Amino acid sequence: MTTNDQVYIEAILNGDANAFTVLVDRYKDLVYTLSLRMMKHTEEAEEAAQDTFIKAYKSLNKFKGDSKFSTWIYRVAYNTCLDRLKKNKRQQYTVEINEYTEHQVKTLDNALDQIEAKEKEQTIQNCLALLPSDDSFLLTLYYFEELSLEEIAKVVGLKPNNVKVKLFRSRKKLATILKKNLDNDIIDSYERTYRAAFR
Repeated sequence: MTTNDQVYIEAILNGDANAFTVLVDRYKDLVYTLSLRMMKHTEEAEEAAQDTFIKAYKSLNKFKGDSKFSTWIYRVAYNTCLDRLKKNKRQQYTVEINEYTEHQVKTLDNALDQIEAKEKEQTIQNCLALLPSDDSFLLTLYYFEELSLEEIAKVVGLKPNNVKVKLFRSRKKLATILKKNLDNDIIDSYERTYRAAFR
């Protein structure tokens, strides 16, 4: 957490409600993106994001500062979306996982590294939209926020080891979708290079 965040949090707790708008401006884009990953619909994501900030404001006194404020607000967003999904009982997306090995998942990561940064981001964003909510949320924290396993564990309320297992399964699902969307030449060339290196 930046000391900057802490300054605003203390101001809010001391009665300066306007200070909260600074935190909203700072985190609204990412909270919305994470909500969209979970809810899959723009209107519902907007409502979930608004709910997140209302809940965060009301329970700010519970924020102890033992993790980053961003980690805490992502956790509030995650739980808000989970509650809404349970209430809606919406049919979740499912992805058939092919039996990908760890090497194949890494191969896809390497293939992605060869794509221009902007195109890579768009490719992943498009594929994330096709994943189940939980997987999509985890991978957003992993790929775009570059959170550590410990930080992601705090957001989703699991042990780091469990997050590692879930992340690998999520990456396998993403690999399944990416394989359909990526240029096969990129993937094939990487698989050839990998095989040659380990002969």
